[in-house]
Amino acid sequence: MANAKILVVEDEAIVAKDLQYRLIKFGYTVPFIASSGEEAINKAVEISPDLVLMDIRLKGSMDGIEAAQQIYKRLDIPVIYLTAYADENTLERAKITEPFAYLIKPFKERELQTNIEITLTKHGLERQLKVNKKWLDALLKSISDGVIASDMQELITFMNPVAENLTGWKQQEACGRNSSEIFNIANAETHKSIESPIVKVLQDGIIVSLPAETILITKQGEEIPIDDSAAPIKDDQDNITGAVLVFRDITERKRAIEARQKQIEQEQLVVQWQEINQLKNDFLNLVSHELRSPLTNIKLMIQMIQLSPGTEEAQRYLELMEGECDRELELINDLLDLQRLESSSYPVITPDALLLQQWLPWVIEPFQIRVQEHQQTLQLNLPSNLLPLFSDGISLERILVELLNNACKYTPAGGEIALSVRYNSLEAPAKTIIIVSNSAEIPVTELPRIFEKFYRLPNADIWNQGGSGLGLSIVEKLVKQLQGSIQVESGNGWTTFTVILTDL
Repeated sequence: MANAKILVVEDEAIVAKDLQYRLIKFGYTVPFIASSGEEAINKAVEISPDLVLMDIRLKGSMDGIEAAQQIYKRLDIPVIYLTAYADENTLERAKITEPFAYLIKPFKERELQTNIEITLTKHGLERQLKVNKKWLDALLKSISDGVIASDMQELITFMNPVAENLTGWKQQEACGRNSSEIFNIANAETHKSIESPIVKVLQDGIIVSLPAETILITKQGEEIPIDDSAAPIKDDQDNITGAVLVFRDITERKRAIEARQKQIEQEQLVVQWQEINQLKNDFLNLVSHELRSPLTNIKLMIQMIQLSPGTEEAQRYLELMEGECDRELELINDLLDLQRLESSSYPVITPDALLLQQWLPWVIEPFQIRVQEHQQTLQLNLPSNLLPLFSDGISLERILVELLNNACKYTPAGGEIALSVRYNSLEAPAKTIIIVSNSAEIPVTELPRIFEKFYRLPNADIWNQGGSGLGLSIVEKLVKQLQGSIQVESGNGWTTFTVILTDL
């Protein structure tokens, strides 16, 4: 290898000069000649030669073997011994330092050149092999999969850190043990042991994968779901020399699959629920039609009889029958409205700018006659600077009608009913607050049930007007549909419903 830099270590000046002359003739460079072990080490550090030609007998306390050992260990520079001594003791000491050649003086030029070229080539290959090994070690340590290698006897020869973490075995204690002991696997459902894939790989020389639902049983007895594959390791002649096993923890993957399966099942349940709900709605619409038709016909016939002459008692019964028909129709309509609200099949809300100063007097107008008959008072309190409310007028009208209807029903003669509106612009978004109050008190124990379906306050309907008990349930769901909230308070002889709305 031309231009190789060689450090000569020789305490005989004449021999050293002759050796330098020969090396230069071969095409090498000789930047320095050292005469002692200490000097050889220092110069090797300084000039970083490609090769050291080392005499064993040197001046000073350190001989060539000690110097060569430190140079190769510290600097990875190959050494060739040149010595006139070939006794058994010297040879054994030299062998421990792993020299690349051992030449006995006197030697021929061709012999020296051949050993130098072989040494340089061999050391270059070894250095490249070390680099490749470091690169492979770094790669195996950095990958996220566990890697285990074995020899032909199924004995562990290598484990990367991931494999150590998954199995619970350290490489130092695992090396030399049977792979089945370290890589202990079983079926997840039956817990029956599964033969190590390394065995089949070594027998058949093929790549082998683990069956589904395989668990790894760690050294500590923990169970980890895994999947993996094992492949043969072959030499240049395609002969199998061992096997390598690559495996990974699939716990998170299994969780993701299970979560996705649950999601699919839930989606299927939602679809089924929607289908059932649609059938229920269709059935309810059919039944409601069948219930309404006879009642409508009965009411029509009652009206026709009322128009014809008859006794006063007959007229009274006809009036009672008409009232019952109205009550039945009201119940059916309330049930239908509540069903649509609960099944989200209610018509889509249509927001509009409601000018409350003009709109609210129109809403309460039908109640004016009713409160006069009951000797009640109905007061409307509106601020002068009230801004328009963007909301669904039909839904809001139904809410207020139900609340006012309840207020009229439960307020005694001489009692007061008030509808007030406030606007709060200090919060974002701004809120319109509608308050319906009446001078009748609800017991504290009854308040939690006020919005329940079919619930009516016991002995509170002093006017005997009846009702379905669905009005406040409908109110609560309509308020929610308008993205608002409703609260009820009662005390000191008053009951107050507060509806808080924002623009839609």
